Amino acid sequence: MNGDLVMDEADQTDRIEEARRIFAGPIAFLKSAPSLKFLPDADVPEVAFAGRSNVGKSSLINALTGRNALARTSNTPGRTQELNFFDVGSPLRFRLVDMPGYGYAKAPKDVVKQWRFLVNDYLRGRPVLKRTHVLIDSRHGLKEVDGTLLDMLDEAAVSYRVVLTKADKVKASDLAAVIERTAAAMRKRPAAHPQIIATSSEKGMGMAELRAAVIGALD
Repeated sequence: MNGDLVMDEADQTDRIEEARRIFAGPIAFLKSAPSLKFLPDADVPEVAFAGRSNVGKSSLINALTGRNALARTSNTPGRTQELNFFDVGSPLRFRLVDMPGYGYAKAPKDVVKQWRFLVNDYLRGRPVLKRTHVLIDSRHGLKEVDGTLLDMLDEAAVSYRVVLTKADKVKASDLAAVIERTAAAMRKRPAAHPQIIATSSEKGMGMAELRAAVIGALD
């Protein structure tokens, strides 16, 4: 059984503190990779973040790391079309990977095709990838377009976990319903972690738990 499913309260408290210390240390942008030949050496574990365009991925990475401008944010959907790598820890412990956003309706067909090839090849061929966190907007829940990525992750047997973003934008009752619907959908998917993390980059909600989940994925 996955170790982070059987953690008691004391263990979770310890992991949250460990994660806080790690994320308070050095974190730096390493490089952008528009294709596989530009990937950094596969010599440390990686934890990736993926989501629809404008789901708040860059804002979440900035909130997660406690840096205001580590990941570039943009009001223009579909701006990120590369894999962006960030080194965490000194000495280097692991990398965060900001994946290109998907599902932007006005994206040119060649951009969509490039995204599919880049993401699919990375997911299938990256031996150091420990987990992908799939970001879903709390206000909308899972969309059909999210299924494309989830299918890719299941087929590649890459462990992934759903993270709800913008949880402060919905009522508590609505958020609970979205969490339950999402968890039910994940129970049907072979590579999905069953527990959902609800977050707010603006309010800091869920960030301690998400940091702990990132560290837990490295075990």
